[in-house]
Amino acid sequence: MPSIIGGKYKRAKIEVPSKLVRPTSALKREAIFSILESYALQNSIDIYKNKSIIDIFAGSGLIGLEAISRGMKKSYFIENNKNVFQILKNNCDKICKNNEYEIIFEKAINGINREFEIKPSIIFIDPPYNQENINSILIQILQNNIKYKDTM
Repeated sequence: MPSIIGGKYKRAKIEVPSKLVRPTSALKREAIFSILESYALQNSIDIYKNKSIIDIFAGSGLIGLEAISRGMKKSYFIENNKNVFQILKNNCDKICKNNEYEIIFEKAINGINREFEIKPSIIFIDPPYNQENINSILIQILQNNIKYKDTM
């Protein structure tokens, strides 16, 4: 069972639905957040305070929950697999306060077609193999002005 690797919920265990998702390994999560935090530090950007992360194809929610643990104000999880949804909700309820997350139960292309109350500093996209057209999702993000100047 994977766990949060940094921040105030470090070592909290996260449930992962077997065979339905492939969770991002601790080593990869550490690398991702190290790169993001290094870039933010070099450019005097606070990626956590009063900001959000949009975790597209959220699965168990590991990336968004890791961001919450490190100080992110809110995580938006986009997931449309009904078999994964309840595990994602249980993980969010375990780690987050109610106002720290929102689960959007829709296909990715539809889930990003909205206004996000809290400006995202990170948009994380990790789709299942060969199941989504990433280009159309990226175009939708740009057309909907979800990505801001400092969004990574």
